[in-house]
Amino acid sequence: MESTGKYWIPVYNILEATCTIVLAHPKYVKAIRGKKTDKKDAKWIADIFKHDLVSGSFIPPTDIRQLRDLMRYHWKLTNFTTGEKNRAQNCLTVSNIKLDDVFSDVFGKAASAITTRLLESSEPFDVTPYLTKNIKTPVEKIQAAVDGEMCAEQAEKLRIIRSHMDALELCKLNLQSLILTTAEKYLPQLNIVATAPGIQAFSAIGIVSEIGVDMSVFPSSKHLCSWAGLTPQNNESAGKKKTTRISRAGTYIKPLLVQCALCAIRAKQFPEVRRRYLALKKRRGHKKAIIAIARMLLTAIYNMFKKNEPYNPELYRIPDRPPAHRMVSLEEAIYIIQRQGYLVTPPPAS
Repeated sequence: MESTGKYWIPVYNILEATCTIVLAHPKYVKAIRGKKTDKKDAKWIADIFKHDLVSGSFIPPTDIRQLRDLMRYHWKLTNFTTGEKNRAQNCLTVSNIKLDDVFSDVFGKAASAITTRLLESSEPFDVTPYLTKNIKTPVEKIQAAVDGEMCAEQAEKLRIIRSHMDALELCKLNLQSLILTTAEKYLPQLNIVATAPGIQAFSAIGIVSEIGVDMSVFPSSKHLCSWAGLTPQNNESAGKKKTTRISRAGTYIKPLLVQCALCAIRAKQFPEVRRRYLALKKRRGHKKAIIAIARMLLTAIYNMFKKNEPYNPELYRIPDRPPAHRMVSLEEAIYIIQRQGYLVTPPPAS
């Protein structure tokens, strides 16, 4: 079966219990241009499937699919909230109110209190009663930042935006409760994933909802990383590499793993992750280094599920330790020291 939008799902739901279905990506079963009709497409797909040339897509079990749908909807609600925050910020900017210049978070406690006061009345007021103790910006700058005038249209628009944000927050809380209830049956696997660097409880649910808990569907960790879009492309012809950029796959899991990787490189209890990140960043830059750390995390998660054991940092630390008794040449000694992050100038040749 060729996957087309959401139209394959009703057919898949009916046939899943009684048939072995191979769901193919259209990119891999596309017919020749100029000879493409619905009938010819069906004939072509049947022909290549008969010769075992159709590689099926990964379709998780029903309960994982339901959890995945809830987690993706939660991600959409977060995007909606971000969009409304940008619109609220725009309302303040066009009204000559520059709270973003004096507050790190325009939607924090003090800034929200000042915004509420601006919506209640357009008359000048003293901002001092609305400030908290931890604000470092001088009161004079904050007073100057609210020296604007908000028209009635922008004020009403801002009220609608804030009410929508409150409604979205309530929807997210209800959805999170439903997600936690749905994910209860995978609590042992979630506890295993949560032991990995940079992964918290809700991130663990997101990872399980995307890749499932049965790693037998992926032949190796490299296949899983390729499926998640964390490996370079192979586009080589006549000995020339045209591109080595990562693919567009993993629309949902790749940003999640990158966020976990950014958290992991800052965690002090996992120095092996930060050392690897700094070594890669020095040679390849931050972006490629963080993708490499995300792949490192996904590879660890694959093996943790495969062996049903928690994260073991010693497996990464052992190769970094040189043997206690080892004879090395001068070049090898320089290389070992450079791997530790030191800058070494080779001695002049005699």
